[in-house]
Amino acid sequence: MSVDHYENFPVASWLCPPALRPAVQALYWFARTADDLADEGDVPACERLARLAAYRAELARVLADAPPSPGPWRTVFEPLQQAVRRHRLPAAPLFDLLSAFEQDVHLPTYADRAALLDYCRRSANPIGRLLLHLYRVDDATALARSDAVCSALQLINFWQDLGVDAPRGRHYVPLADAHRHGVTLAQLEARDDTPAVRALVRDLCAWARALMLDGAPLAHALPGRVGWELRLVVQGGLRVLDRIARLDHATLRQRPTLGAADALPLLWRALTMRPMPAALERAA
Repeated sequence: MSVDHYENFPVASWLCPPALRPAVQALYWFARTADDLADEGDVPACERLARLAAYRAELARVLADAPPSPGPWRTVFEPLQQAVRRHRLPAAPLFDLLSAFEQDVHLPTYADRAALLDYCRRSANPIGRLLLHLYRVDDATALARSDAVCSALQLINFWQDLGVDAPRGRHYVPLADAHRHGVTLAQLEARDDTPAVRALVRDLCAWARALMLDGAPLAHALPGRVGWELRLVVQGGLRVLDRIARLDHATLRQRPTLGAADALPLLWRALTMRPMPAALERAA
């Protein structure tokens, strides 16, 4: 199991209230379809960008309450428009997602962690913010913690998929971190697994874990099903980090995954997950 933020989108799960399932499904297919447009194999970058531009124009159209255009995306935008109308979904997170997908087409590099977090702000954090909106949660603390969890999930997916992304020219390792460890992007592209690369991955995983733990208290602040679902999401991300550690951080060579055997341990972790002590909560 990947911790990719689209593959693990809570699509109509049994923890999701039935009244919200159509909206969650609509958001999933909007994001999934845009992601596929940005990553269409051998399709030239200029053509992918043109399709994303058309997709962006169709989003603007349905947000203006015009009927969706005929064509292959109608089944995406009709339910999305219904969800926008019913739940008054904000437009900014939807456009932020498209911005991140367009950025991916250009295969950029990231100078430092701040630059990578800006990408996560648009590629991952909108998902959490849209889900919180559905649950009518909008206080600043909850939004900040949601951002931390979503960015952590995105980062964990990057370090989990290092050996898949780097050979394809997709570099999410901040250049400053690579330079500090004496690692080059060419090494990563060649899947040259060295002690320095493993030290780099160890450092990046520690960053992702700290970010996840910063956001984890949100799971105890949210009531009912959504709180339990978030506990499972948090523990799933942390368990992938544990898997990476068990591989001695050699994700350039081997991609760690979770499977059916992890279900009970994850459930146990979610059940025994404790809130942050009150003194630490006030200091946070």
